[in-house]
Amino acid sequence: MANLTNDQLSDLKFHQGYGYFVSGRSEEAEPLFNAIRQIKGDKNYYNANYYYGFILFNNKRYNEALEAFRIVENNNDYKTIVPYYIGEIYYFQNRKEMALSYALKSLAKGNQYYEPELKQLIGHIYFEEKQYERAVPYLEAYVREREKVSREDLYELSYSYYATGQWGKAATGFKQLGGQEDALAQSSMYLLADAYLKMNDKANARNAFLFSSQSNNNESQKEIARFNYAKLSHDLGFHDVAITELKNFLNNYRSSAYRTEATELLVAALANTNNFREALSMSEQIGTGSEVVQKVYPRILYGRAVELVNDRQLSQAKTLIDRIFTLPYNERELQPAYFWKGEIDYRLGNYTSAINALNKYLQNPQSYGEVNAVNAKYNLGYANLRAENYSAALNSFLQIGGTATSADPLKQDAYIRTADAYFMLKQYAKASAMYDEVIKNNGRNADYAYYQKAVIAGAHGKTDERIKYLQQFNQRYGSSTLAAEANMQMADAYMLQENYNKAIEPLNKIIGSNAEELHPQAYLKLGVSYFNSGNNTRALAAFQSLVSKYPHSEESNDATDYVKNIFVAQNRPNDYVAFMRQHGKQVSFSERDSLSFITPLNAYSNEDFANGKTGFENYIAQYPEGQYTLDAHYYLADILNRNKDFAGALQHYKYVADRAPNKFDEEALLETARIYYFQHQDYTNAAKYYQSLKNIATNADFKLESMRGLLRSHYKLQQWQQATQNANDLLQQKSIAADDRQIANMILAKDMERSNADKGELLAAYKKVYDGGRNEYAAEARYRAAKILTEQGKYSQAEKAAFEVINKSGSYDYWITSAYILLGEIYFKQKDYFNAEATLKSVAGNASNKELASQARALLAEVTREKQRNSKVR
Repeated sequence: MANLTNDQLSDLKFHQGYGYFVSGRSEEAEPLFNAIRQIKGDKNYYNANYYYGFILFNNKRYNEALEAFRIVENNNDYKTIVPYYIGEIYYFQNRKEMALSYALKSLAKGNQYYEPELKQLIGHIYFEEKQYERAVPYLEAYVREREKVSREDLYELSYSYYATGQWGKAATGFKQLGGQEDALAQSSMYLLADAYLKMNDKANARNAFLFSSQSNNNESQKEIARFNYAKLSHDLGFHDVAITELKNFLNNYRSSAYRTEATELLVAALANTNNFREALSMSEQIGTGSEVVQKVYPRILYGRAVELVNDRQLSQAKTLIDRIFTLPYNERELQPAYFWKGEIDYRLGNYTSAINALNKYLQNPQSYGEVNAVNAKYNLGYANLRAENYSAALNSFLQIGGTATSADPLKQDAYIRTADAYFMLKQYAKASAMYDEVIKNNGRNADYAYYQKAVIAGAHGKTDERIKYLQQFNQRYGSSTLAAEANMQMADAYMLQENYNKAIEPLNKIIGSNAEELHPQAYLKLGVSYFNSGNNTRALAAFQSLVSKYPHSEESNDATDYVKNIFVAQNRPNDYVAFMRQHGKQVSFSERDSLSFITPLNAYSNEDFANGKTGFENYIAQYPEGQYTLDAHYYLADILNRNKDFAGALQHYKYVADRAPNKFDEEALLETARIYYFQHQDYTNAAKYYQSLKNIATNADFKLESMRGLLRSHYKLQQWQQATQNANDLLQQKSIAADDRQIANMILAKDMERSNADKGELLAAYKKVYDGGRNEYAAEARYRAAKILTEQGKYSQAEKAAFEVINKSGSYDYWITSAYILLGEIYFKQKDYFNAEATLKSVAGNASNKELASQARALLAEVTREKQRNSKVR
């Protein structure tokens, strides 16, 4: 260095300082640049001032930095660069007017290296001064010219849009600022919600309020956001969410200024919700003392009762329906309630009560879905048939106006029931003419009509004609479900003529058929026919088959006299005793046995169930194989069932059911199946006993109940393929309820989905289900349809279908929650990250089902990642 000139030394120091500077060693660079900047004539004078000023600017030594920058602000190398730093220094020194003026002048000169940053500074100053109209063009330009901007810059631009009434642009910016837990995110979502409200976009406003309500940075904003989220949920029909949110709001903000309005909204939500189960519970918590609750309470009771009917909980439904009749403000629900009271009482076998209720409905009929005058008259006709009021039944069915060719299955069935009523009134000519019409048109009831023609012939004492009809029936309708009954009628006719040999063939046909419920009768009559034909060997074989296969049936008991006569005639009394013992039959019973049973039976008959229970238990313990053991088990089961001791009742019902056929078999099988289904949720065993009941039931009501229960058990077990035959059988029944038709169609749709059926056909199948009424099957069917539309990429239709699930699915939370998740998926597929995130956050935070909450969180994480990948905010 000793040999260098001053210029060379100056040059060395500058380059040494520059080396330190670019190496990030600013502290070592600073004194070298400072030394050079003291020499005005030095060739590195301006360069040194710039770098010296830059180092001081970064160290926030703004006064000294400003002095250095002012030296180079007109230098050709730096005049387009340092104006930005000078303007920033004025701003940091709180000399905002000078900063603004300087930045504007510098920008006006043009060709500024930091032009976007100068616009940012100008816009920021205008924003702080609340001059939002002036701020907009500068902030807008800055954001537009940068690939990524800070959250604060985007917030200022969005707020400026908001303040100047540019709601759409404000919303676009605010939407990108959510997803954080800080005050800026909370405020952005709060303002976004208000911007959407200004645009009358309540759906997006609701989601924005949700985001704002989840932050704790501003408690005042949080409270208002939570209230508005609940309010908008109610306004938009998200009544399930509204109820939950309003309830939480009232619990958390007991002194809120919005409390009164929130309470009113809660009551309004109860009036409009289909979530009747929760609505009923909540309205009873609130109490029915206020007029507002009184006005909605009948509707809630009615809605929940209909759900219970659809879910086969008839006794509970009846309790709710009966409460409606004494309530104020029940005008809208009164007539439909009479309809459902009639329906429920009919299903429960209370035919007189059903008739009274349906007649009251028909005094002022109102239509509401399946609640209509035609269905009421149809049900009334059936109730009168069951109550043996045949004239009244005839009047009801005639009013429906059905014909043999009616396209409506109900009207076609009403026509045949009209004929039945004429038949029961012994107006055989009219009945016969109507049956002839059905036969001529070969409709779905043609086999039944032909069978009835044979019955009419028998009623007239025309046995030969009766036999002729029955023979022709076998030829024409050999595969009919009535074929076995027809053969039984034919056998009866031959036996009436004492033509026992001819009775044998139709009786053997019955035994060879699937009509197991008729087998005990067939075996008994076959034995009697052989006996009266003098063929004791075959008679004994028939009776033996009867007693061994159906030891507890009434026919088995009836056969014992014939068996005794055969053995006595053959002089084989000891063989008779051995035969009876071999088949579990006691030849004689002690008087003590009879008295031990009669005592509790009398108590049972007098409804002294406590003594009846003790007596039957003692009898079973003393006489496990007694003459009345089967009876004791059945009556004891009934008492325990009444006492809601379902486990105990099941044990004794099973004893009777497992020994079918017998005189209690159908009732025992039904109750066994019901307890397994409703009390134990053991759907495998429920299906087993419903199937057994279906196989042996002779009572039409029990047959129908077995098919209903079997189908529901298969549904719970997701045994779609196994259930299809029973579903089709149920759909062929003449008088099934709407919920029966729904679950049958649901089973068929499920099996179609299992076998990968055409999507269009599958959608049509699910539509059949949810068109049938509002219940759990309809809720799932709507969801499945929405899912299919999503998979097809038909997002607009899928979104609409998902909202249908939410708005029309009543109390079925699982499917409502699933629909919300599906909505999140639909929004995600459309790259609507804001609504996807809002929807999924709501589910993840509120879902009671852990599995669905987990699904929502997983999809939410995916949405968040994709949103961040596509965001303009750095």
